[in-house]
Amino acid sequence: MVNILIVEDDHSLRLLYEKALSIKGYNVIGSAKDGEEAVRLYKDFKDKPEIIVMDHRMPIKNGIEATKEILANSSEIKPKIIFASADKTIKEIALSIGAISFKDKPFSLERLFKNIEKSLNMEFSNLSY
Repeated sequence: MVNILIVEDDHSLRLLYEKALSIKGYNVIGSAKDGEEAVRLYKDFKDKPEIIVMDHRMPIKNGIEATKEILANSSEIKPKIIFASADKTIKEIALSIGAISFKDKPFSLERLFKNIEKSLNMEFSNLSY
């Protein structure tokens, strides 16, 4: 079963992602309301998430900062980070620091599911659909 961490400051979106991904058969091992909490959770997980759905604009620590810190604290197997933001100006930055995909908000759950499946079936590369 694929472990997923959700990082999203919007409570309703966080719950929607959790429920939808769980129903789809993914193991949501945690969710964070800001980047600082995401980094702390990531460090504390014994079984690390294979996928992280990462928002950008969040209090305390944004998605770019959290992504950099999580990837810096990863062993050989890095999580695949799917960046999700309405702020399209940070797309290139997100992809350049190691996110494998950038989702423009709003996006459909079906698109997220397809993106997760494609990312699990390929080596580290950029997905931008």
